[in-house]
Amino acid sequence: MSDQKIITLFKNGYRDKAFRELYKLYPRIEKLILSKGGTKADATDVFQEALIVLNRNLEKSNFTLTASFYTYLYSVSRFIWKDQQKQFSKQELHDLNTEDVSIFHSVLEEKKYQLAEQAFHELGARCQQLLQWFYVKKMSFKDIAEQMQFKSEKIAKNQKYKCLQKAKDIYRSQANTIHS
Repeated sequence: MSDQKIITLFKNGYRDKAFRELYKLYPRIEKLILSKGGTKADATDVFQEALIVLNRNLEKSNFTLTASFYTYLYSVSRFIWKDQQKQFSKQELHDLNTEDVSIFHSVLEEKKYQLAEQAFHELGARCQQLLQWFYVKKMSFKDIAEQMQFKSEKIAKNQKYKCLQKAKDIYRSQANTIHS
């Protein structure tokens, strides 16, 4: 069945019939996932997610299919699989459309925020307090030194630097663990 006929089925409310036609493309998507180190179960999950993405896009009034359904599902499946594997390369990002890149960046920013928050929680209580006073409450080094009973502002400033470096090291360590 042609892609245009499948789109017509969707638009006329025959989604089940349209999806049955699209399921004929599954073996090719399965082959893609298997070639990338996935299992048949992974391929099934990825294909289901790709169909969900397609369905959401078809519900949008401004969606236009600019490639064949196979090409579209192949690209979405590849994106989903790569996302699951967390191994995006710059070239693959370049090949994605603007909406995909925007979604990817949102997910990436959220993960960075979570890693930073986790790194902060792994700091000692004194470092947490010092950093909160400096960055959140905007306290001066003089006030921080008094509150934390440091001998001088310079010691407070050095301690803030050490705490920040420790947080960055924890963050980098966590990020490297995820990418490994």
